[in-house]
Amino acid sequence: MAKKSIGAKVWLIADSYLPDRHNGELKSHESACVLNVSRRPAKLKFTVYFEDRKPLKGLEAVCPAERTVHVPLKGLKNRKGETIPIAKPMAFMVESNVNVVVQHTRLDTSQAELALMTTMGYPLK
Repeated sequence: MAKKSIGAKVWLIADSYLPDRHNGELKSHESACVLNVSRRPAKLKFTVYFEDRKPLKGLEAVCPAERTVHVPLKGLKNRKGETIPIAKPMAFMVESNVNVVVQHTRLDTSQAELALMTTMGYPLK
């Protein structure tokens, strides 16, 4: 039986937001959770889209072969040193050289009642 390719090379996340405050010891965060079942490392390129400005491009990360990685969006920088702005609604695209699976996770600790949200990305191809 032929092995099927798992995942896709392009994923979209339509809702993301880096909070500007935290409550208590836990820090709010947003992560792209990537699963790479291939035998090659996944070179990931992020493009971030905003309501009021041009896209932020050139953000990169790697998911090793046959591994998973949680990419914190707050830590991403491009070669110009640009980072994703805090407290701005956004969406993002993840492009990979090999098929991967992308899930988005948000931990919001801005209120005493913590919120955890996760959703699968939308695969394009």
